[in-house]
Amino acid sequence: MTVSRSIEIIPVDGIQEVSDGHDIGQLILDACKKNRVSIKNGDVIVVTHKIISKAEGRVLDLSEIIPSSFAKKSGKHIGKDPRQVEVILSESRRLVKMVKGLIIAETLHGFVCANAGVDQSNIDLGKIVLLPTKPDESARKIREKISQVLKIDVAVIISDTFGRPWREGQIDVAIGISGIDPFVDYRGKTDQYGYNLRATVICIADELASAAELCMNKLDRVPVAIIRGYPFSRKEISAKLIARRPARDLFR
Repeated sequence: MTVSRSIEIIPVDGIQEVSDGHDIGQLILDACKKNRVSIKNGDVIVVTHKIISKAEGRVLDLSEIIPSSFAKKSGKHIGKDPRQVEVILSESRRLVKMVKGLIIAETLHGFVCANAGVDQSNIDLGKIVLLPTKPDESARKIREKISQVLKIDVAVIISDTFGRPWREGQIDVAIGISGIDPFVDYRGKTDQYGYNLRATVICIADELASAAELCMNKLDRVPVAIIRGYPFSRKEISAKLIARRPARDLFR
């Protein structure tokens, strides 16, 4: 028998401008209280990495970056600010491809994405934002803060916007998680026609991150959303497991 389920996605408005040293968990609690938004046991809280990075001091001033000769040469070749190229190189474990205006790189976390996650959107002119150093730990701290104050158990997902091979447009994905199994594994189960599933593993962490973005919107300054009603499995593992291992990646 198929069981239908519905979920609710609640934007959290009113989070103040974030700077180095802010407690993101407390800011979420304050904004929810101000806007009379409840956080309930079993909710999934999705937080864009940008406010995490700002709170953790992962913001650089481009005027202070001195590009290497390689960064200067590469920047000229692809039409990109060599100072930004230098930052991307410092945040990369491996360069995958360099094309006009874009560098595809593997980050120090193991994620493959544009510009190693280095971003200049939603930040003061002349500044640049890096990914959090330990996004799983960032998610855990937020989860523990909310659990401590409200005496409930939630899951937290840190999200970022990634492009996708073979598909136009970007979606939000999970780069940090706490309190949630990022996968639903259907392998070994039988579908309604009697077919035994052998390869289907759904990354629900990415699906939830992408669903939350529908309420966040890049231009509306809503960096947090609450997803309610999704029956996830609780687990404490790293979002790094979402990145496909090189031995299983047919395109490396």
